Amino acid sequence: MKILGLAAALAVVGAANASFTGYTVVSSTVAGYNVYQVFGSFNGATDTVLNAFQIHALAGSSLQGFVHVDAITGGVPSTTIGTWNPQFVLVPGAADSFVCIGGGTGFSSGNATNGDPGWGTAGLNQTGIPDGATAGVAGWFNSNPPNLQGRVNSAGNVLLAQMVLAAGDTAGRTFFMKVGYNNGIAGSPVQFGEGLFSLPTPGAVALLGLAGLVGRRRRA
Repeated sequence: MKILGLAAALAVVGAANASFTGYTVVSSTVAGYNVYQVFGSFNGATDTVLNAFQIHALAGSSLQGFVHVDAITGGVPSTTIGTWNPQFVLVPGAADSFVCIGGGTGFSSGNATNGDPGWGTAGLNQTGIPDGATAGVAGWFNSNPPNLQGRVNSAGNVLLAQMVLAAGDTAGRTFFMKVGYNNGIAGSPVQFGEGLFSLPTPGAVALLGLAGLVGRRRRA
């Protein structure tokens, strides 16, 4: 009994110490476009992302000019119309920009990602991401946390966004973003992490950003 009690105590400590370690960006070229998948990285086996927020472009960067090829564009690549809603992705793996808290894509995926009020009246149905002058104002969240779609995969990562740029778009882009997460148990303390990520040269993998303020917690 004492051994079991010690094991349980160690498990609780391990869960409490789980933390955000930064962002991982994986880039590739799809149909002539540069596709960047942005993952939140964690060191806890059950870490579960609840929301991503306050995304902000650093000086010289922009949260505009992304390519969309979704149900709103009719499957035609566009930088003037489109949506960031993952349910509107028409073809898995397409060069389409969207945000998410894990989960799949397409209407049948049941992805519960929604945009917060920072997106304005257009919501996710716009080509860029709203950005304040000195701080990010837009974010997105899992509107159905019990589905655990924001839980880490076997590599400790959760997909938070796919950002697509034209092949000729060579301007460097670096962004700041925060995440809220817990251990996947309802009512467990919510922790916050923050860091930077960049859109690197296609084919490269970027491990960027320091996990700041990960010790702050509050009750969900």
